[in-house]
Amino acid sequence: MINKTQLCFRRMLDADLESVLKLEVAGHAVPWAKGIFVDCLRAGCYCVLLEFEKQLIAYGIMSAAASEAHILNVCVNNKFLRQGFGRIVILHLLAAAKQNKVRSVFLEVRPSNKVAVHLYESLGFLEI
Repeated sequence: MINKTQLCFRRMLDADLESVLKLEVAGHAVPWAKGIFVDCLRAGCYCVLLEFEKQLIAYGIMSAAASEAHILNVCVNNKFLRQGFGRIVILHLLAAAKQNKVRSVFLEVRPSNKVAVHLYESLGFLEI
């Protein structure tokens, strides 16, 4: 069991991409290619890792411009699904957006991803 008070967020680096790609492939039916992660890093997106004792638990990627942000990707290590880590990542991204004076945050989710839809609705996201 992970003590959530010992979780650590840090910025994603190029050196993290192999680990991130492993999570991405395991966690998504249609995973991003490495180039998309590289593009996000180069474009200045907010790319963060959630770690516990240097173990990658989850990551989140968000772009922001002017007063709006887009959560582009969130992925939780399959070993740690349904333990609240997705919520922790989303809340961290929302706090970062608020700190940067963002007024609106958008994301896309497949309607078939019922767990994610429920999470986003519980956090106040609305379908548009």
